[in-house]
Amino acid sequence: MPRHWTSTIMPAALTLLCGLATAAEPVQFNRDIRPILADRCFACHGPDKDQLQAELRLDLADSATADRDGKPAIIPGQPEQSELLRRLVTDDEEMRMPPPDAGKPLSKQEIALVTTWIAQGAKYQRHWSLIPPQRPAVPHVRDGASAIDQFILARLGARGVEPAPMAAPRTLIRRLYFDLIGLPPSPQAVEIFANDPSTEQYERVVDGLLDSQHFGERLALYWLDLVRYADSIGYHSDNVREVSLYRDYVIAAFNNNTPFDTFTIENLAGDLLPKRTNQQWIASGYNRLLQTTQEGGGQAKEYLAKYAADRVRNVSSVWLGATMGCSECHDHKFDAFTMKDFYSLAAFFADLTETAVGRQQPTPIPVAEHQQRIAELDGQLAKVQQTLDTQTPELDEQLATWEAKIQPQLDQLALKLSAWHSLGPFAAASFDEAHDNNFGPETGVDLARTYQEEKIKWTAQAGWKDGQVISLQGDNSATYAFRTITTSVKAALPVELGSDDSIKIWLNEQLVLDKKVKRGVAAGQEKL
Repeated sequence: MPRHWTSTIMPAALTLLCGLATAAEPVQFNRDIRPILADRCFACHGPDKDQLQAELRLDLADSATADRDGKPAIIPGQPEQSELLRRLVTDDEEMRMPPPDAGKPLSKQEIALVTTWIAQGAKYQRHWSLIPPQRPAVPHVRDGASAIDQFILARLGARGVEPAPMAAPRTLIRRLYFDLIGLPPSPQAVEIFANDPSTEQYERVVDGLLDSQHFGERLALYWLDLVRYADSIGYHSDNVREVSLYRDYVIAAFNNNTPFDTFTIENLAGDLLPKRTNQQWIASGYNRLLQTTQEGGGQAKEYLAKYAADRVRNVSSVWLGATMGCSECHDHKFDAFTMKDFYSLAAFFADLTETAVGRQQPTPIPVAEHQQRIAELDGQLAKVQQTLDTQTPELDEQLATWEAKIQPQLDQLALKLSAWHSLGPFAAASFDEAHDNNFGPETGVDLARTYQEEKIKWTAQAGWKDGQVISLQGDNSATYAFRTITTSVKAALPVELGSDDSIKIWLNEQLVLDKKVKRGVAAGQEKL
């Protein structure tokens, strides 16, 4: 049943707890307090509005420190006046929190942490991934120790632990090799270092390992695991896919000490950068690293939604240090993400071109060797082009000689068109009669022949130009136009004609077009 916050008598033990806790090191909400509250309190006093009791949220500072009729759950700096602490230590089972039937009482050490935290001001913190990192002051514990060692020594000293003695040279060099490149040292390298374990030699070994190709390979392992790199696809089968260029890009990025902001931009949107390089294009292959399906019964829209959700989960965990997966279906109960945030981030990837169901189309990209060869060929082509573009008297003479030699051959191969000849008009009683009647030339053309008692004869039309409209005389009449086409080789020849109105075409005395229409003339109305 719901429990209400009321005042109660503060037991004497609380004073002792305060005295013990305030002497401890500063308490951090994320590190020390949030885990306690999340495990013991948030089920009823956390972000789940359906399970919220007494309208109290201990995950929010504003709610935890609200007045609540003069009885705030937490009064910063005053643990003895804070109702939360009263509930944690009271002997009254009806008032105790968490309720005894929950089976999750706080230990004395946990109560001391909460007490100290409130006494120190009850400062809440956002999720650790949302807090900008700050460079801490380096403690000074031992002269000559590195900054990292100073922090380690300070923490060991606070816990009363003595640091381990310096490792033997043979052990130390093996640790260096495995830590930096993931491979064991050669026997020769071990012997050299064992005979000279000086600081200078140590630094030379470290520098050599950092310069090794294997250093990038070692660090790339962790990144490739985070971004779910694999050489297969994997939803319903283990089909192979070729994305090794992305792996090589990551290795090179670590070896070249690429700034992380640059690395991020290239991974998420390298293909969209202006004047992108091939390496930036390859980097955007990150967007192809998710699982896809080739299942025949897969539904495209369903899998596009799966792909979008997978990208949001991966980007949020890798780059934001947070989990947005819960927000696919509802506002996140712990992290500061809503469903709107989830689908807004998914929209960032909405313009990706991909196959929903089936094999993704590969993107061919020239690798370094290919680019080098292309550069060599481009250089050779440039020299040849320069030679071709250089005009010289010798070249002019050779060109003229060649043209004189080839022209007769071209003349033999060239298409020859005679001038146009026209015949008509032949008058008719109607449009149909003008189109349907044969007036004589249909069976053969004799340019010397005359018609209708020598009133109509063939006339050369030197002024007719191809592609221009020619005006003809006579209504309801037929006019014939004739020309010869001569070529030395057999080949297809496209012909375009227009007419006003009907048109018939004969080729070698064979009718190849018969079209009775009424229209105005225009070029290209009939194509043969």
